[in-house]
Amino acid sequence: MDRSVYLAMTGATQIMRAQDVVSHNLANATTTGFKSELDAFGSLPVQGPGSPSRINAVAQSLGRDDSQGALQQTGRALDVAVRGSGWIAVQAPDGSEAYTRAGNLQLTADGTLTDAAGNPVLGNGGPISIPDSAQIVIGNDGTISSVPLGQAPNTLTQVDRIKLVNPDPAQLSKGADGLLHLAGGGSADADPGVQLASQALEASNVNPSTELVRMIGLSRQYEMQVRSIKTAEDNADASLKLLQAN
Repeated sequence: MDRSVYLAMTGATQIMRAQDVVSHNLANATTTGFKSELDAFGSLPVQGPGSPSRINAVAQSLGRDDSQGALQQTGRALDVAVRGSGWIAVQAPDGSEAYTRAGNLQLTADGTLTDAAGNPVLGNGGPISIPDSAQIVIGNDGTISSVPLGQAPNTLTQVDRIKLVNPDPAQLSKGADGLLHLAGGGSADADPGVQLASQALEASNVNPSTELVRMIGLSRQYEMQVRSIKTAEDNADASLKLLQAN
């Protein structure tokens, strides 16, 4: 009897973990550049004494869906979206190089170009700094040009170039900071083949309808596991009454 309770309890726990992934995806359905996380149930034998005849279904991460989200035109000079594969290099809070697809860039008071989370965007020689400008233009290759304050539009000069990379997706993993990092640390080489869409943002690639349907299915599976636990408890009570009657 205790074995059936254990298996049902383990199943319910794994379903809750799968629900966490679905909830995280739904919470980021409107997050710029977000890539939905993928998971699936895998069968693993229960370890312990005796024959390994019992199998648990364990929620396992399959990584993320790197497909392109929809491009949305914004008309804002500092908004950029990566076309196809590729990433924008930023400086993570711990000082390491990290990568993001969130192109809603910002300028701090001292002219540092950052992502929406405040992480400095990297250029040819480190974090990008833009002087006070009347106009800022970001080209499709990541080149940043500006018109200095008080100057004519024809004085557009190049300031820096956003570092765009395209490493092997299998080498990237998401850190606790929400950014992508190369496995084992290090940094990727700039890839001139990565292109940007200026004055546009990439929407999240989460499909809310699909995630909601999956959430409903997981909820029903969880209820089945809880019913199994209740059935095991009822059977134990019935057995106890039979023993007491004898």
